[in-house]
Order: sequence, then structure tokens, then C-alpha cells
Amino acid sequence: NSMEETVEVLDKCYAPEAQNGNPKALIGATVKGKGVSFMENQVGWHGVAPNDEQYEIAMADLNKILAEK
Repeated sequence: NSMEETVEVLDKCYAPEAQNGNPKALIGATVKGKGVSFMENQVGWHGVAPNDEQYEIAMADLNKILAEK
């Protein structure tokens, strides 16, 4: 759930010195719906779009997290 860590790993995987012909994979231990009060750790939300009201709640949750940083 850290974009900085994800970008760092991707940069290492795709750096010229890492291009040796071997396949690469990035496996992450993530939390579905991280930071959204009604979605976090709720498998049923995987691949499901929120309605307008749920969207507003989700965006408020995420904006609160961003404001805290």
C-alpha cells in the first residue's frame, strides 16, 4: 500500500542491469479498499464500483488520509 515502495521495486526490476531475460513478478501483500471505511478488507468490493453516495464517502475518507500526510 506504499506507492513509494512499489515504484522503487519496479524501478529495480526494470533497470537495465536487471534485464537479463528472466521473467519478473511483483507480489504485494495489499489490503483491499485500504483507507475507505466501508471497503477495507471487504472482499465483496473487489471489482465492484460504488454508487454515487458511496463514492462521495470513499473520496472523503481518502482525502482525509491525504490531508494527514
